[in-house]
Amino acid sequence: MLNRSKIDSLATNRIITRPILIVSIVSLLTDVASEMLYPVMPMFLKSIGFSIVGIGLLEGFVEAFAGISKGYFGHLSDRLGKRVPFIRFGYSLSALAKPLMALMTFPVWIFLMRTVERLGKGIRTSARDAYLSDYSTPETKGRVFGFHRSMDTLGASIGPVIALVVLYYLPERYRLLFVISVIPGILAVLLTFSVKDTIRKRTAKTSGKSFFSFLSYWKRSSHEYRYLIIGLLAFTLINSSDAFLLLGLKYKGFSDTQVISFYIFYNLVYAATSYPIGRLSDRIGQKQILVFGFVIFATVYGLFGFVSTSWALVIVFLLYGIFASSTEGISKALITNIAGKEDTATALGFYTGLASICTLFASTISGLVWTIWSIKGMFLISASGALIVTGYFILLFRNTRTMKPT
Repeated sequence: MLNRSKIDSLATNRIITRPILIVSIVSLLTDVASEMLYPVMPMFLKSIGFSIVGIGLLEGFVEAFAGISKGYFGHLSDRLGKRVPFIRFGYSLSALAKPLMALMTFPVWIFLMRTVERLGKGIRTSARDAYLSDYSTPETKGRVFGFHRSMDTLGASIGPVIALVVLYYLPERYRLLFVISVIPGILAVLLTFSVKDTIRKRTAKTSGKSFFSFLSYWKRSSHEYRYLIIGLLAFTLINSSDAFLLLGLKYKGFSDTQVISFYIFYNLVYAATSYPIGRLSDRIGQKQILVFGFVIFATVYGLFGFVSTSWALVIVFLLYGIFASSTEGISKALITNIAGKEDTATALGFYTGLASICTLFASTISGLVWTIWSIKGMFLISASGALIVTGYFILLFRNTRTMKPT
């Protein structure tokens, strides 16, 4: 584990400061644990009796639950003026829940533990992203969020490599991976004790205490924030879980190890391009990069339903990695630049909370379309929806005349 002196020596850049670096390493370790499970989760769920629709319902529900939690705990973070307790407890809960999934293979138990694991993500995410925002400026947020996504996704590449090695020598030993995941999870939790909270004041604006009190932020948010969120949520409604891309590879005849290899490749592209794209967004504007990302998504989903050769799918997953690095961190940077500093976690939590509910509908509907119609139909609907959303954002950004770095 990195000691303080080593971390300090790495944080030589004024933009990537020590707190940003520590939180990014914590995310890297957590994603090593999470992502060694994610690419095999669809196969594991099928092996214990889940149907395609059931997988869509499970993944959609747990993400929706995590999203609502992001809204509540983000609002609570702003109300209490604290970030680190939410970061620490959230990572701890997720680290505990992962190995517990290996105890029993009953669908109800898996459903419960998967929900607890996602609750940990819900507790930490808004506070963590607000913490990153606290240590950046409007001119550097593309790079800060890009660097965090790069580290996070590097962990998402290492995790599947571990899964690939384990399954190569021990085929279909999915439960063993859940046990192994505890090691990087614990290391991540220990590292959270190296971060400290900045001194923040409570604010009367965030005085609501109910579980859904974060929804009141909509009334006091700016028009720019509202229009941005409407477009992002519309996109979420047509963007189903990545599990369907992995299941699509299985449908096309690829083995477990090949599916995981594609997933590793995607994450490597995502990790390699996140910081450069974040840096580019600081120079030319985050809004242009966001529109570019949506165009790439429409291209990927338009192609995926029809291509089946390895070389064509390599191109598809290359583009998908660029899409992810052009939208995930960039959208958070945009939100934190628009929102007031005292409402940063609330603004992030409001979006992610509603986005996760949209993901529930998107994943469920996608599972139904796949089952009732076809895999091609599912991906074509998503591609068409992405083009409509792209048009919305082009008109929005043109009309607001804010096509400059934000």
